[in-house]
Amino acid sequence: MKTEKDKMLSGDNYFGNDKELSAERAKAKKLLHQLNVTEYLMNGTSRAILKELLPNAHKRLYIEPPFHCDYGYNIITGENVYFNVNCVVLDSTQVNIGSNVLIGPGVHIYTSTHPVDAIERREMQFSKPVSIGEDCWIGGNSVICPGVTIGKGCTIGAGSVVTKDIPDNSLAAGNPARVIRNLNP
Repeated sequence: MKTEKDKMLSGDNYFGNDKELSAERAKAKKLLHQLNVTEYLMNGTSRAILKELLPNAHKRLYIEPPFHCDYGYNIITGENVYFNVNCVVLDSTQVNIGSNVLIGPGVHIYTSTHPVDAIERREMQFSKPVSIGEDCWIGGNSVICPGVTIGKGCTIGAGSVVTKDIPDNSLAAGNPARVIRNLNP
């Protein structure tokens, strides 16, 4: 029988207040408190915290606190990934970020979503993975919705709400974000 964590990771409906998931979120919150309050600057201690919080991230990851996530272990990055201040990653399933990606201040990346049926929503939620290709720039205060893939070499304009996939080498902006033009590689 699948655990609630198994269901969460596979994109099935799951109960988010399950004991195991609650304990894992609490562990992440304690590490985030250390990163965001106790250390606040990137230093050796902060890097050790990030290694524990984000075990699937490349060691060449830079985060400007404060930073928030649900679990941390579902965030997978290449090298040279930069998160500016006030970023939120709801990582109830995989968030894959390629190398050389710049993420502006206040960017939110969501994998968690909920059924539209009010009765189902009382007890269940589900997740859809997010993917950001290499060499992307995500402008400040953008929101990347569950299930979105942003191709390599893309620029997402500040304040955009990305609800659909964006093809490689595109400049996209708006709410909802739409491709404005192709960026020749």
